[in-house]
Amino acid sequence: MKRLSGILFLCAIAAGGVARAQSPADIKGILDRLQKLEQDNRELKDEVQALRGELAASRGGATASVASNTAPAAAAPALPDQVAVNTSRVDEMAQTKVETSQKMPLRVAGMALFNAYLNGRNNAGAENTPVASVGAGDATGGGSLRQTIVGLEFESPKTVMGAKVTGSLYTDFFAGSANSLDHIWRLRTATVSLDWGSTAITVGQDKPIISPRDPSSFAQVGVSPLTGAGNLWLWQPEAKIEQRVHFGANAGLTAQVGMFQTRELGSEDSGYNPYLAPPSTTLPVERPDPGIEGRFELWRQWGENTRIAIAPGFHTNQSHVGTNSIPSQIFSLDWSIKPARFLEVSGFFYNGQNVEDLGALPQGFVVNSAGLAHVVHSMGGWGQIRIPVTQRLAFDFYGGTQDDRRSDLGYGYIGINRGYFANTEYRIAPNVILSLEGGQVRTVYLGPGHRLNNHYDLAVAYLF
Repeated sequence: MKRLSGILFLCAIAAGGVARAQSPADIKGILDRLQKLEQDNRELKDEVQALRGELAASRGGATASVASNTAPAAAAPALPDQVAVNTSRVDEMAQTKVETSQKMPLRVAGMALFNAYLNGRNNAGAENTPVASVGAGDATGGGSLRQTIVGLEFESPKTVMGAKVTGSLYTDFFAGSANSLDHIWRLRTATVSLDWGSTAITVGQDKPIISPRDPSSFAQVGVSPLTGAGNLWLWQPEAKIEQRVHFGANAGLTAQVGMFQTRELGSEDSGYNPYLAPPSTTLPVERPDPGIEGRFELWRQWGENTRIAIAPGFHTNQSHVGTNSIPSQIFSLDWSIKPARFLEVSGFFYNGQNVEDLGALPQGFVVNSAGLAHVVHSMGGWGQIRIPVTQRLAFDFYGGTQDDRRSDLGYGYIGINRGYFANTEYRIAPNVILSLEGGQVRTVYLGPGHRLNNHYDLAVAYLF
């Protein structure tokens, strides 16, 4: 365009010079040619603008085409990455998947638990004795992994008669001795459950139906915390039916009734060292009858962090000692109250007779010098306050007692056995817990008098 304007300008100058020497007719011809040149110039300018518009449109279409073609190209590198992620997840699932011969999936659960402990002098030769021994020995300490728990949990992908089938099996290494090369694998609990939603049937080995709760402790795992001091804990075979009734969305009743196989004195390993050998006049225990138990839990929930549950219960059965029939009658009450996120209160109370066959002190009956057995009346229980400060940190304070009627006992038996403990639990990782616990067992013997034993424990639990 600049070159064309320059040519027109020179032509105009030349025309001016020529005009001075030429006639008006010649000048008119020159002006006509200039006017035509200007018109051609305008047309040329319009064509250039049209060409620029077409070029811009052409460039825009090419850009859109390039963008549409490059989007898959940009996503293409992400596809191999996603394939790699999916492959990694499949490999991980293949590593963690456990399957039975019946193609039923299993989940491995439990914890590797290390305990370092210190005991007082009345430790009865045990790592964590439930009673203070009559005689004092040396204070002891050490470390152990025998409270480690290994479990399996399963859930059938198919229903049976319309019921969901679930189950579990938990073991530990608490049998044998404290020698690190003498730990024996031991069954703790095992259950199989058929659940129809509001009704369930469960068979297996578990705590007594009337006493399902435990204090929270990583120090006392081989046997339940407060064994012999108010916690009826013994894992025994049982079968029960459970019925759930809802009173709206936030309240309900859970009723459980079943049969529980009781333990008789001296008939099997109790899981902890007896404080006193059975008297020589004790007659053989015959025909142990399963007990009948029932528990009825009423619960109500006001929010995510507020809930209350209270459950009365009963237990009844007969022990046969020679020709004597020793009844076992127990009334119980357990509770769990959570008034706020940072406070939980739980516990258990019982009152009855011949309670030893549920895991209490082994003195449910006494045989006199004439060989006649009579029942021992007992009352006891435990309580715990748990303060979960954060999701990582929690404090527990718990204690319990078993108080047997003195007139039913003889010399050397335990009148009262009590335990007091406190612990702190800190989750140093999502599946690693550090716990420090300290407490004392106080035992009152009829005759020898009071004895006490202190116990301190540092535990590291790796949950899996």
